Amino acid sequence: MAEVTYRAASRIYPGTTGVRAVDALDLEIDDGEFLVLVGPSGSGKSTALRMLAGLEDLDEGSIHIGDRDVTHVPSKARDIAMVFQSYALYPHMTVGENMAFALKLAKAPKAEVRERVAEAARLLDLTAYLDRKPKALSGGQRQRVAMGRAIVREPSVFLMDEPLSNLDAKLRVETRANIAALQRRLATTTVYVTHDQVEAMTMGHRVAVLRDGRLQQCDTPRTLYDRPANAFVAGFIGSPAMNLLTVPLATDGARLDDGLVLPLPRDLRARAAGRDLAEVTVGVRPEALRPAAADEPGVALTVELVEELGADSFAYGSTTGPEPQRVVVRLDGRADARIGGTLRVTPSEPDRVHVFDPASGSRLDD
Repeated sequence: MAEVTYRAASRIYPGTTGVRAVDALDLEIDDGEFLVLVGPSGSGKSTALRMLAGLEDLDEGSIHIGDRDVTHVPSKARDIAMVFQSYALYPHMTVGENMAFALKLAKAPKAEVRERVAEAARLLDLTAYLDRKPKALSGGQRQRVAMGRAIVREPSVFLMDEPLSNLDAKLRVETRANIAALQRRLATTTVYVTHDQVEAMTMGHRVAVLRDGRLQQCDTPRTLYDRPANAFVAGFIGSPAMNLLTVPLATDGARLDDGLVLPLPRDLRARAAGRDLAEVTVGVRPEALRPAAADEPGVALTVELVEELGADSFAYGSTTGPEPQRVVVRLDGRADARIGGTLRVTPSEPDRVHVFDPASGSRLDD
């Protein structure tokens, strides 16, 4: 069994006056699951991975792999294999020798070493490159060699720390598809760190969002997108990000503009009243807005940028009130949106609008 469990795990770096790089992390990762840790720089995701790898000490709490408490177990005895952002290949060794190195250190039988290396090379399409040195390979091929070196060890857990950061955009898309497919075939528990939320959403069975060392939400990519737990997750997950507008409350809803009130359910209005809120933060995805007809109320935007994507386009604008707020709208590629012009928009599906407490950021309907 290779479940991974963080139990109130914390890391406080010396000399930081109590600042917690990871703060009481509680997280359970199932056997065979592909879990992605994502968050902005400084969120603690890499530190959490290094704690699991045994490269960072825990100041509080514990970490378990299967039934074993590995909190104080040396890294080499944890039955994990790590793939780093830098490939860390030995330049004087061939691809085959790099992949076999850990097995030779463990004094595995030569026949077993050959068999495992050959199988990993076949899985990663590296068979033709086994006799080459790393300098003769492309960046994507070197990353596959680093993965092959991890695979041949047949560990209980794979740990990957931003392994695609050094690849160009096209190769990143191709390689992340390969990693996801490979993980499905091997069914090895995998913890993957990235700052790229698009990468996280396309690869992970579940995604854990971290901020300032604290876990904000851990769920499937679809749930994170459709029902973010707070305004931070709402604004972090999605490309472009969700629009978050702080607006005053009216009698029957949230006032987006002088002529546009977004109706809110009675229980949600009651929760807002129970917290003495005069305003709320409304979240709406760019695709959940549409241009308003001439005879219906809408929010007026001054268009600042139009991103043409062919079939679609994204119009970036600001509200025209005394305190302008940025709004992004997904439009048909042939829509008439011009920089400097005015675009009036309205929610296309009011039930897809999210409402948050402007102070705590938490959802009001949880």
